[in-house]
Amino acid sequence: MSDTSKYSVTYLRFLHLMQAIRQIPSFPNMDPVEERLLTMLGVKWHDAQKVSVLEAMGLSTEISATTAHRRLKTLRKKGMIELDVDKLDSRVKYVVPTELARKYFVALGQAIDKAAQPT
Repeated sequence: MSDTSKYSVTYLRFLHLMQAIRQIPSFPNMDPVEERLLTMLGVKWHDAQKVSVLEAMGLSTEISATTAHRRLKTLRKKGMIELDVDKLDSRVKYVVPTELARKYFVALGQAIDKAAQPT
């Protein structure tokens, strides 16, 4: 199998596994904008960066600040994020992952590992 074909198969396996993860009842249904926003937040959290609500609203040029703010609210209602109030300035709130979000990222990581395994 050529490298191109190998990577194509791996990627398509991953997409198939992603569909399965989306069907797991313990994870909420998320629209593509919510998934994208959560992914961008995950990158920041992985780099141990604090992300304020204002910063989260400006993470992507593809998502308007208003839409990002609405999706932050829905992600919060779905239990994927929480807001922590800054200790020095109560007007500043940081977006933090919940245990459910951490489990979601673990499931995605496991899907990548599984997709990369030879059949």
